Amino acid sequence: FVNNINTIEGGTHLAGFKSALTRSLNQYASKNNLFKPIKGKTFSLGGDDVREGLTAILSIKVPEPQFEGQTKTKLGNGEAKGICDSIIMESLSDFFEQNPNIAKQIIGKAENAALAREAARKARELTRRKSSLEITNLPGKLADCQEKDPKLSEIFIVEGDSAGGSAKQGRDRKFQAILPLRGKILNTWKSRTDKILGSTEIGTLITALGTGIGNQEFNVEKLRYHKVVIMTDADVDGSHIRTLLLTFFFKEMRGLIENGNLYIARPPLYKIKRGKDELYLMDDNELYQELINYGSKDFTFKTAKGTTFEKKDLNKELLKIVEVKNLLSKIPERYDKKVLEQIAIAGCLDVKKFNDKSEKTTQAAHYIAERINISAPDFDRGWEGSYDKEKGFVFQRELRGVTDLIKIDPDLLHSQVIENIINNYDELYAIFESPGSLINGSENSIVIYSPSQLLDTIVNAGKKGLSLQRYKGLGEMNPEQLWETTLDPNNRSLIQVKIDDVEVSKGIFEDLMGENVLPRKEFIESRASSVVNLDI
Repeated sequence: FVNNINTIEGGTHLAGFKSALTRSLNQYASKNNLFKPIKGKTFSLGGDDVREGLTAILSIKVPEPQFEGQTKTKLGNGEAKGICDSIIMESLSDFFEQNPNIAKQIIGKAENAALAREAARKARELTRRKSSLEITNLPGKLADCQEKDPKLSEIFIVEGDSAGGSAKQGRDRKFQAILPLRGKILNTWKSRTDKILGSTEIGTLITALGTGIGNQEFNVEKLRYHKVVIMTDADVDGSHIRTLLLTFFFKEMRGLIENGNLYIARPPLYKIKRGKDELYLMDDNELYQELINYGSKDFTFKTAKGTTFEKKDLNKELLKIVEVKNLLSKIPERYDKKVLEQIAIAGCLDVKKFNDKSEKTTQAAHYIAERINISAPDFDRGWEGSYDKEKGFVFQRELRGVTDLIKIDPDLLHSQVIENIINNYDELYAIFESPGSLINGSENSIVIYSPSQLLDTIVNAGKKGLSLQRYKGLGEMNPEQLWETTLDPNNRSLIQVKIDDVEVSKGIFEDLMGENVLPRKEFIESRASSVVNLDI
């Protein structure tokens, strides 16, 4: 069953063959309950579904052949059809009963052809271009633009009705269209075309863009907007929705990416205001950078060894501390970050060099406990420390008859996060081996025991007199703010989506969005240490 039956000229007897094959397949499938009802209706195969991908060769001898057309390439003897039909029907029925696996494969292929044909029909219906007579074909949620020239128009795909409301009010309706989508769309990577087209949100998107989907139906020349912009919230849910949309575009509308029509908007996560000055920031790193810039202006940090950090040098060290803070944020809450920090300052994170019974190991645990006590407030002291390979570091104290325990176990000490800190930030922690001083002009200096204390002090100084607003979603922005930060072509930041290597991209989508869970788990675990911010 290869090639195509349309290339074979056979006339009525070949029509008999197709009829016999169709009836025998439907009969076998019905008898063995191979078809599931679709929307309450009994499913059955048609002749076009069965003949797709089929090559049939029949040898028939007739006493008085009759041909159709001058070229005599098509036999037209009507009596051959009935004979051909009955013989083939009987033989195929016996063959299918004796070879059920082959029958199921043939039926499965014909069923897929039927579903694909129906999906293609729906796709054609969804992609009729807007005209003066067809304006009602556009989705109701789409706020279209006034511009008729696709080259001058753009569409923003936004997350939810709330963001859609702000975007519709804030846009320039002359050339900007807004399409709100409800919730997370279908993962199209592991879905058939008929299921994709059955999704209301995806159907709305296909209709709005007008290009069709798939290799056969997609036509980039019918694109109604030459800038298609994905605009989701600057949080984890927004990133997930953006990934689902990128999956859909890569699989079903790849020409959109190859033609340079697809973009990602970068809405801000924060707005800070000091006096009359306002600044929008994209993420936590930009926020920390600005708070450090504000807070460090009047400070000088002096180490116990006499090294002085100020201005650019101080900012550079503070940004390193932010990097470490982001790494430590991946560690579960059950671990005490400040205790872990003192272990790092003592140079004892690399426990591979430790020996349970050595005096050096005992001294290291006592030294870390002393550091914890010195750096803690008076009411939070009295800690004693120990270490062994099975339990890791254990610090305990008894306060008012209650025993408190802090454990830094081997699971954490041998993790990728700790290995990253050991390999990249040993020099940073060494600066705090002895307490340093943070000096602010003529005021008294502050004793600094750890990187986190230095960062918190500078950041708190930067927050003084500062108004900070965090945008959980685009819907929390006023229309004017959304225009100013994300919609205005003169101020906005857009990322154009490109494909450097199709096969590599396919592999990534297959790992992240495919049916097989193991590659996805390995992908996440291998990149966990590089995640800078996880908004839970």
